[in-house]
Amino acid sequence: MRRLGHSRQVSEDLTQESFLRAWQHISQLREVKSLNGWLYRIAGNVSRLYWRRHKNEEVTGVEGIEVPESGESDYEKAAEDEQLVLVKDAVARLPVKLRYAIVLHYMEQLTIAEAAEAAGVREGTFKSRLHRALKALRKQIT
Repeated sequence: MRRLGHSRQVSEDLTQESFLRAWQHISQLREVKSLNGWLYRIAGNVSRLYWRRHKNEEVTGVEGIEVPESGESDYEKAAEDEQLVLVKDAVARLPVKLRYAIVLHYMEQLTIAEAAEAAGVREGTFKSRLHRALKALRKQIT
């Protein structure tokens, strides 16, 4: 949930709500292809419902993007950190559906098929959202 731009407290509450809903609807699991996809879908729905109810709240940023350690100089690391902050802020400003596509595919490393299932859309629709998200990110960053 933190990767979707929620604060820590809200993320914890929404995670708890997601698992509660999963438990309440565990009988539907037999109809689902993938447990991970099913859980991501529930979490995404809980998150979207939250954003719909709290449209005026500010997005806190996107967590979970880590800079790999390397033998770079301090200057190179500082420049890389600055770029990382720009990307995180740009992702946080995306509309929820586009942000969710970025989070599922690039941060959670789901395949297109898995991410589409988690988002509850067809693969073509998910690819379109991902394309629009990347286009919006390029526009914001450049």
